[in-house]
Amino acid sequence: MRLIDFFRRGMSSAPGRTAFVDADGNGAYTYAEVDGLAGRIAAGLNAAECTDTNIAVYSPNDPKAFCAMIGIFRAGARWVPINMRNPVHINAAFLRTTKCSVLFFHPSLNEQVKELRETVPTLAHFVCIGEPAEAGVGVSLDDFMGKASEVAPEPQDDPLRVETVFPTGGTTGLSKAAKWTQRTWESAIKAFWTCLPTDRPAVHLVAAPMTHGAGVVGLMMMAEGATNVVLPSANALGIFEAIQRHKVTHFYIPPTVLYSMLAHPRVREFDYSSLRAIVLAAAPVAPAKFKEAMDVFGPVMCQSFGQAEAPMFLTFLSTRDLVNAPEGSDRWSSCGRATLGQRVEIMSEDGKILGPGQRGEIVARGDLVFSGYFQNPEATEEVSKFGWHHTGDVGYKDDSGFVYIVDRKKDMIVTGGFNVFSAEVEHVIAGHPAVEDCAVIGVPDDKWGEAVKAVIQLKPSAQASEDEIIQLVKSKLGSVHAPKSVDFVASLPRSPNGKVLKRDIRDKFWEGAQRRVG
Repeated sequence: MRLIDFFRRGMSSAPGRTAFVDADGNGAYTYAEVDGLAGRIAAGLNAAECTDTNIAVYSPNDPKAFCAMIGIFRAGARWVPINMRNPVHINAAFLRTTKCSVLFFHPSLNEQVKELRETVPTLAHFVCIGEPAEAGVGVSLDDFMGKASEVAPEPQDDPLRVETVFPTGGTTGLSKAAKWTQRTWESAIKAFWTCLPTDRPAVHLVAAPMTHGAGVVGLMMMAEGATNVVLPSANALGIFEAIQRHKVTHFYIPPTVLYSMLAHPRVREFDYSSLRAIVLAAAPVAPAKFKEAMDVFGPVMCQSFGQAEAPMFLTFLSTRDLVNAPEGSDRWSSCGRATLGQRVEIMSEDGKILGPGQRGEIVARGDLVFSGYFQNPEATEEVSKFGWHHTGDVGYKDDSGFVYIVDRKKDMIVTGGFNVFSAEVEHVIAGHPAVEDCAVIGVPDDKWGEAVKAVIQLKPSAQASEDEIIQLVKSKLGSVHAPKSVDFVASLPRSPNGKVLKRDIRDKFWEGAQRRVG
């Protein structure tokens, strides 16, 4: 099925039900209204000859931005998520990678869009989803739709047709573009509703960025006519108030948001009885925080594992799995078992499937696995060795098939649900005139899961401050990549050939930890 078919399925159950609304109850669109607006957007794309292109939505969490996404699917084009929190040059790089032709954008981002106009030559149309549109930045949505004289043709119904081109690296400029086909989405939506059925109309809280898991879950929930309550940001108090006011049943958050919620002094003051599932994903969650959340919010906590190349619900750890875990079990550290239709195994370096308790790379097969990177066959081949998708995560399975992530194969840091590649940060720091060499690692952190730490060897007699290094990285790559702490050392440990031994540096910070992720 096409994504637009899942939307229509949800609409058919209750056309007058609210599809999207903001936290204050404003900006509401019923399913029927979204359908009408999406049709007009698709007609505008058809008139612009952009129904078989990559199209980006650049916006904070906003009900109308969701409508633009549905319009893209109705047109048969491919949605490209762009995170508004990225530095402009990072977003420009991904837009160039994906060769986007149209940018739907929120008026709050006018200044950033002016920069994108100059740096992304493939962008032919700039459409402002708010009113009025600023002259010279883009046309208004009404004007764009008004140019259409014909209804857009129905998109092709082909399981291999790509519907989404998703960034792999969170906020990193080195992101590759993972292609999600109709089959990928269909498998993800079926897995969601198999894992998380509900006994009444669902109300989904979009708290985390809609460009990541929150938006994906929102689209998954359309099939059952869920209402999406759209928050501007993942503010703990705002989440509590929205759950109570809108009687929220489901929402997705990365562990870092959960940690901020648990730390809020008013966390136990609100009514959470409507909740059916809080889905944690994007990074492993600290078991102690997981247990605390179950106590605070009730028996609704669960966890999913996936990545841009094999999205959420590749594995699933249900509330029942946790409640029924054997005494003394390490189940709270697991990311669950493979969902129906997916195979998740542990593989050795030479391609052998390993048995229970043996550690190796987590690999996967099934319809959730992406169809490859956009115009990057070399990278696709690299992650598809031995006929399996290689996640880059190291872990093991227990005798019951539960998967445990214990390390990452590459030097990637997952902080607050976003991926940070240490080499990219090292390159920026190495450009500082006082720095001789450096290593960037992830260290345990109660809030972020992992925090970025820089360990720096300065040039003889040179000086630099911690704040100076942090501000340098922040200016080049954004706050997510900026180190939370900086250590200065006389010399970095090295191998005989001069390579910095990053594992030796990392080990002292993770000493005593059972796993090498937050």
